[in-house]
Amino acid sequence: MKKFASVRPAVLYVVLCAVGVAAFVYPFWLPASALESQAHAGDAPLLAAVVGLLVVVVLALEIQRDQMNGATVALLGVLSALGGMLRLLDLPGGGSGMFFLIVLAGAALGPRFGLLLGLCAMAVSAVITGGLGPWLPFQMLGLAWMGAGAGVLGLVVRRRRPLTQLLAIAAYGWVWGFLYGAILNLWFWPFSVGTGALQWNPSLGLTESIHHYWAFYVTTSLGWDGAGALANAILILAVGMPLLRALRRVSGRLDPVVNLV
Repeated sequence: MKKFASVRPAVLYVVLCAVGVAAFVYPFWLPASALESQAHAGDAPLLAAVVGLLVVVVLALEIQRDQMNGATVALLGVLSALGGMLRLLDLPGGGSGMFFLIVLAGAALGPRFGLLLGLCAMAVSAVITGGLGPWLPFQMLGLAWMGAGAGVLGLVVRRRRPLTQLLAIAAYGWVWGFLYGAILNLWFWPFSVGTGALQWNPSLGLTESIHHYWAFYVTTSLGWDGAGALANAILILAVGMPLLRALRRVSGRLDPVVNLV
């Protein structure tokens, strides 16, 4: 138990991110003959189990080291459930109703909380919507990175005027509308091996691979993600100011030992 308590939660956050990056990129190092026809059909359950285990261990360490308490975990649970239900809200052009909440909560409560919220909210949304499949752990990781980045941005702009903060966060949400889609495509794109201009092939160099992926993204995802990015920015501008104030008031009432940064 003492050895467990000596582990710093920050180490596990780094491990969690490293596992996520490795899961996205390792297929690019496999030969074409080793790639399955169904993207990540074999390893997705293992990845989901590893991510879930790391989240549980991180929460246990945060609580044991007095970095989080019951109120913090309860807040995480409430916001995760709310985010999961907002996934049911289909916005025009394919935008997701949950992204703006993850961005605002991350900005208000810090990168560590934002990362955990992204993971948990996407898991809850998958249960609610029935969206369980090999894509789920990658969606969880993508949303976790969105929430963590919002937390970093929140720390950077925290001392700025409220309007400046809101505009910066709205711009961040707009950028992540594109970035989330671009990242998520990578969970299946390397498995569509071929010689076409939109496909990946192990014989391609880095520059050629980027060109092929850009052509694929522009053709299949750019318009969809653009609508989602616009929806993110509009929602953040519309409700961001009062929601940020409310979330920061809640965080200020948590136990003083809680460290959400």
